Amino acid sequence: MFTRIGTPEIVIVLVVVLLLFGPGRIGKIAAELGQSIRNFREGLASGKEDEEKKDPPQSKS
Repeated sequence: MFTRIGTPEIVIVLVVVLLLFGPGRIGKIAAELGQSIRNFREGLASGKEDEEKKDPPQSKS
């Protein structure tokens, strides 16, 4: 059924998205998505740091 997605299909999808949202809104969506990903990564890093502070690694004796 959906074995391969080629260049014509991708172009059609991009044209439809452009018609629905417009060029200005697509830029805003991309910026918001990038900011969300950045915040998510920072949250993961700070959560890992907090966990390491809470339970420092114990040495085997």
